[in-house]
Parts: sequence; structure tokens; C-alpha cells
Amino acid sequence: MRRMYLIALLAITLVTRAHDAAAEGQCRVLDVDYLPAAGANPDPTLNMPLSIVAWLETPAGEFVETVFITEQVGTYGLGNRPGRYDFNSGPAWPYGRRITTFPVWAHRHGLEWPLIIFQDNYDDGLSHATQISSHERHYFRPMQRSESMWDAETRSSSFGPFTDKGTLGPMKSQYPPRQDIMRAAEDSASVTMYDMLNPFDGISQASPEDGLPARFSWAAPMDLPTGDYVLWMEVSREFDHNSTYSAAARPAPNVPYGEYGLPYRGQPSVLYKVPFTIGITSTSASTDAYAGYGDPDGQDGTVRAPDSTITTDTPGSGAQRLALVPGEGYRVKVTAAPDPDSRGPAEAADVAVATTANSAVVTFVAPGDDDRMGTVKGYQIRYLVGEPITEENFASAVEIRPQFQMVPGGALQTMTFDKLLPESTYWVGIQAYDNCLNTSPLTIIEINTAGRPVGEVDACFVATAAYGSLLANDVEMLRRFRDLAMKHSVLGELAVETYYTFSPGLSGLVGESELLRWTAREVLAPVVERVRRWTY
Repeated sequence: MRRMYLIALLAITLVTRAHDAAAEGQCRVLDVDYLPAAGANPDPTLNMPLSIVAWLETPAGEFVETVFITEQVGTYGLGNRPGRYDFNSGPAWPYGRRITTFPVWAHRHGLEWPLIIFQDNYDDGLSHATQISSHERHYFRPMQRSESMWDAETRSSSFGPFTDKGTLGPMKSQYPPRQDIMRAAEDSASVTMYDMLNPFDGISQASPEDGLPARFSWAAPMDLPTGDYVLWMEVSREFDHNSTYSAAARPAPNVPYGEYGLPYRGQPSVLYKVPFTIGITSTSASTDAYAGYGDPDGQDGTVRAPDSTITTDTPGSGAQRLALVPGEGYRVKVTAAPDPDSRGPAEAADVAVATTANSAVVTFVAPGDDDRMGTVKGYQIRYLVGEPITEENFASAVEIRPQFQMVPGGALQTMTFDKLLPESTYWVGIQAYDNCLNTSPLTIIEINTAGRPVGEVDACFVATAAYGSLLANDVEMLRRFRDLAMKHSVLGELAVETYYTFSPGLSGLVGESELLRWTAREVLAPVVERVRRWTY
């Protein structure tokens, strides 16, 4: 009897090991479902998108892997950009390292990067010399709340300033640098390293849309053991104030141009925690409550226990940044399942391109998860200017993330690329991937933008284009002279109207050429000198 028992036990052990081996050798996919709540700020322009990061730990607290991160941190370097962390903020703000975004994640992942500092080492500066400022394609210039352009949804890319992209400093940061820029003549040589230093290329995604169910998926590495794990989600939102974390309690710093923007440091990041199991069959687990919150100043990775300082009764604020999913009763749900998928997506077919001076609309027949069946997980899209993309240089080309709605295989997929320059040739490579990270053949598209329309008005005027930033000292002085002196006389008002009529079209050309920028500065120099001597 004992012999038969041992044989049966051995058989069970061998079968279990075989199952485990099979599980270790196949794709395991993690699906995480949640519902971002709309912001609760009374001022709708301050209801910023959620910033989210998710990672795995063992039950003992050992960090395993970052599985999702929104692109403001993962791509555009929100946590590691030049300037002090308590600078005012606003829509698409260009400066200030936001170390309060994900303090728990930042102190747990175990990675370090060089701290990005201003090239002139002036941490309090919102305006920097044109010699160290290049054109900005993502962030917009600092603005005052009274400006009509404050709302990011109504601004075009032409409002992008010239900014100091910084340089690698001697100190360390727990946040990655941005990976979306190519070095210009005014930039530090360090800028060429930013993209290589950032490891979140594959998991960085756009912030989910408020009020709509969201999901991200993560393909576990083949060598990740089966067993118990914990998923953490850290969720942050600027301007999420309450009585404890108010603008008055955490005001803006006293720095030059401190009147631009508003104090943003409301309630700290909140965390959701879901223990779950990765096994040989599908498993699911969820939570309906927040687990705590991060350090309001971003100085440590301790999870503070829930308390009365965090808002719990207002949708979109504090603990309710993630809403309860109707009919389901969870805020975060994790589903882990094996996926035998070994067939990759097909190639994009029947590509068509329509262009303007500053944009291109690309359409193609979408591939599917398996050849033409199903829906792909996503697309990796990269571009080069004036140089064809190939299989060999695709991985080193510049990544872009256009906003579009994913469609099933066989349907017509549309992507819009904006912020392009007129009369330029762009080479774009598009590669689809599925849940198990199988990839499609590379599709290469040549885009030739149209010429600049006659009489086109650009929002960045000559002085701003010439000096590199609306906040450059000379431009600020000219602006104040315009507002305080010229607009209070008939001749002055006529001069201002004439300037605004003829200047915009020219400024676009000035901003795109360093030679024209230098020439414009030389032309404006006598005017600047006269204004410096004028008292008002």
C-alpha cells in the first residue's frame, strides 16, 4: 500500500512539474481593468488627466517589474526635468521635476538616473537664454490663468516655446528623463543620452480617458515563476486640492515669473493593492478600496495608511480617482491567464496618406492579433526626418504616440500625425504587436508635407521666435512696454494692431531658422535698448 502511495505521489509531482514547466514556457498575460474618474475641480481647465503607474511585487515586498506607466512620466520625463519641483503648473507645463507624482514606485523600483538640471544651473529659472533653448514639441510655454490659451484643448502646437532641455547633472533621480527629443544645436550633448537611459519604451501609454473603462495588458516574461504576487497601482492628479492639501497650505515659490501658472500640489498620490496568483489556469482578483497614500513631498516610499486627510466622498478626488466599476463593484481588477498565442499580427495593408503643411492622416487596413483575426494590442511607431527607415535603424528612430482608436483586424485604421514642418519628408515605420509581444512585419511610409499656406497666422510672434521663449527677459520687457505704454495711445494702439497683422506669418519662419532668429534679434536690439531706458 505504501509503495502504491509513493508511486501515486511521484506521478502527481511529475504531472504538476510538467504543468509548471509548460506554464513557464508559454506566454502569460496580465489584464488590469479599472475606471478613471473625471476630475472634481470646480475649474474644468484644472481637471488634469490621471498619472498612473503599476508594478508587481512578491508578497514579501520584493519588487518584480513595472508593468504600466502613463507617458507624461514614462515618455516625457515629468519626474526628471529641469527646475524645482514646486514650480507652479498648468496645462502641458514645461519646467519643474514632479517628484511627488509616484513617490512609492520611485523609491521601490531600485533604479537611478542622472538628475536633469538647467544648463546654466539656475534651478529657480522659468526663462533661459536663447543660446541654450531649442524648440519644444511637447510642452507649452508657461501661461497665466487669465490667458485664453490656458486650456490645452484649444491651443495648437505653434504655442510650443523654446526651452532648455537641460543636461545630465552629478546628482541622482528616481525618475527617468524624457525620451521624445532629438538634439538641436542649442541643446547639451547629454540630450542624446536621454532616450537610451529611459527603459519604459514598451509600457509607456497615454493617460486613459476619464469616465471610460480602461484596461492595460502585460505579457509576463517566460521565466517568471508561477505563484502569488501583488499588483500595486499608484495614481496621481495635479490640482486635486482639499482642506488639508490646499493651494494656501502649499503655495507657489517666490521665483521670477512666479505669477505664471497656479499651485498644483494638492492631495498626494493614492495607491490600490491587489494580491493575485499567476498559475496554469486563469485567475482573477480585485479591490474596491484604496490602500493608502504616498509622501506629499515625494521624499520617501512609505505607504501612509488611509486617514482623514484624503478625500473619500468626492468622485474623481483623492481615494476616488479610480471609480467603482458599475455592476462589478471593484476599482482595480487583475486577471492572469496563460495564452498559447504563437502567431503574430499581419502587416498593415493598403496604406494611404493625405497631408497638409503641418499634419498627415495615414489610413490602412488593420492587422489582427492573429494575422487578420482579432485586434492587436498596440502599435510601435517611429520616424526619421529626411532619412529612410529600415529594419536596421527602426529601433533607434524617434518614437511617436499619436492618439487614435484601435480597430479590429480587417477594418480601416486611421492615424493622424500633427506638429509636422511644411515641405519636409518624414519616414514613418509602423509595427503592430499582440498580447504576447509577437510583432508584425514593419510597414514603412514616406510622408511629404505640403507648403505653408499663403497668409498663415502663427501664434508665436517674431520677438518670441527670435529670443526663444515668451519668458526671455527681453521679450517680457517688450510685452510689458506694449501693455503699459503703447496700448494707451492712438498711435501706439495702431502700431500694436499693425504688428499683430503682419508679424505672425513671419514668426513661424523665424522660429525654424537659427540664422533668422539671430537676424531678428539684431533688428530688435535697438528697440530693446530704447525700452530698457524708458521708465514706466
